[in-house]
Amino acid sequence: MGFIKEFKEFALKGNVMDMAVGVIIGGAFGKIVSSLVDDVLMPLVGMLTGNVDFTKLAYKVGEGEEAALLKYGNFIQNCVDFLIVALCIFLFIKAINKLTKKKEEEPAPEPSAEEKLLGEIRDLLKKDK
Repeated sequence: MGFIKEFKEFALKGNVMDMAVGVIIGGAFGKIVSSLVDDVLMPLVGMLTGNVDFTKLAYKVGEGEEAALLKYGNFIQNCVDFLIVALCIFLFIKAINKLTKKKEEEPAPEPSAEEKLLGEIRDLLKKDK
């Protein structure tokens, strides 16, 4: 099998395409959640903590040109962002699982008289073999 043909089969499989769509939607979803954190939640948290801008919180270690600036406020911001993204994904998956479970619980329709008769014939033929 040629390399190009093999690659084409791999790239066009359903799972690869589903994954690509998931990555694209996930990126867009991440931007929405980041905006929620940066533009809505963190200003409220800042207001509760005396209008502290977390992204500007830092600690200087050392003196002069050799000093290191530890931006722990940015770290706090990213942790809050992660927790909200994780919560949103958890709630989304929980909702999808709930919908999927309802579909699975629906009973299968009762087979018609013809289907029952065909099933009996099939079982008799299998028994005779």
